[in-house]
Amino acid sequence: MEHQSVQSIKQSIMFNHKVAQLSKALWKSIEKDWQTWIKPYDLNINEHHILWIAYQLEGASISDIAKFGVMHVSTAFNFSKKLEERGLLTFSKRQTDKRNTYVFLTKEGEELFVKTLESFNPTTYGVYSGSLPIKELYGKFPDFSEIMSIVKHIYGPDFMSIFENSISKIDSDFMEENGKLTSNFRGEKEAQTP
Repeated sequence: MEHQSVQSIKQSIMFNHKVAQLSKALWKSIEKDWQTWIKPYDLNINEHHILWIAYQLEGASISDIAKFGVMHVSTAFNFSKKLEERGLLTFSKRQTDKRNTYVFLTKEGEELFVKTLESFNPTTYGVYSGSLPIKELYGKFPDFSEIMSIVKHIYGPDFMSIFENSISKIDSDFMEENGKLTSNFRGEKEAQTP
């Protein structure tokens, strides 16, 4: 029985080390590519992530941003304030919830966020390029079901629900034409402008 305990500790250390090393390597690549992607818009990763969360939730509490952005509450608040100062977010309370502060994208914030998505170039992303051999072999990109299960057990089903909804929202709000992403609403908004 004692031997089994030692083996499980050894397996645990090896598993945790593997996850840590692979996660760190992936994050380093993603971080570099993400920073390069949003640099022309004078945004950092936390700011862009906050815009993304506010977009997908159509208004989010600071605690929602912290939870779904996997950041400390003070980080979520401070970067949201910077975005508010730039006129990209507004802060308000809801009639039904006076305790929490919510952030909403301004028109300028939504336009900037949409521009960032429309300017995305997948060929400049290392993780995308590294996944192409898998796509060529299996006909699809990895779906990360095991990783999603682990994350669900760490952060809960609400986290995964928001994650899945964010993917669905991008799918429904944008279309691809000639290798470029375009907002489904851009034409409608431009047509409404006098």
